[in-house]
Amino acid sequence: MPEGRLLVGSRRHSSWSLRGWLAVRLAGLDVSEEVIRLSGGATPEVKARTPAGLVPFLEHRGIAVWESLAICEYCAELFPALWPADHAARAHARSIAAEMHAGFAALRQSMPMHLDRHHPGRGRTPGALADIARIETLWQETQRRFGGAGPYLFGALFTAADAMYAPVATRFLTYEPEISPASRAYCEAVRAHPLVARWYEEAAREPEEWRIAKHEADLA
Repeated sequence: MPEGRLLVGSRRHSSWSLRGWLAVRLAGLDVSEEVIRLSGGATPEVKARTPAGLVPFLEHRGIAVWESLAICEYCAELFPALWPADHAARAHARSIAAEMHAGFAALRQSMPMHLDRHHPGRGRTPGALADIARIETLWQETQRRFGGAGPYLFGALFTAADAMYAPVATRFLTYEPEISPASRAYCEAVRAHPLVARWYEEAAREPEEWRIAKHEADLA
């Protein structure tokens, strides 16, 4: 019997759901999954079933947790390896994860998550390009200081920080902005992670009618 449930939105498009889902699966929580079809705006079913009217939403052992970063922190209390063990690295990981949670709105707006589409050159607004430059700086500095020889931000282990930036990696693969070879290698490593690959596979099986019409029209 599962110990709770995780509500997520349509996998093709819900970047925040991907973040929370990765944390839950990395931590090994025994919860069932429910996927809600998103409409591209306020989705009545989401508003009716979650405290903030947003996904992801986790219920685990009678505890309710919402917001992706809060879900990461909750999961890390049960599975501490979600954050780096080193004190300085852990502080840095939390900082860059929080910056992702609070920022980069221009990138999210101009390059919405589209897992099964390829739109090189699209979405290159000044705001999005500024966000990309900042993200690349964060990635490069993090890997230089803490990455060692591993493919992820903090080395060999895929952490909560990688979970927070995984949807960014999907965007870079979809829209192919001009990024460094190191950033491209990181995106490919994220895409190849077994859990991210599983999310892509499950997204591909969603019904065609679940596509968000506005996103499709904007990118036609």
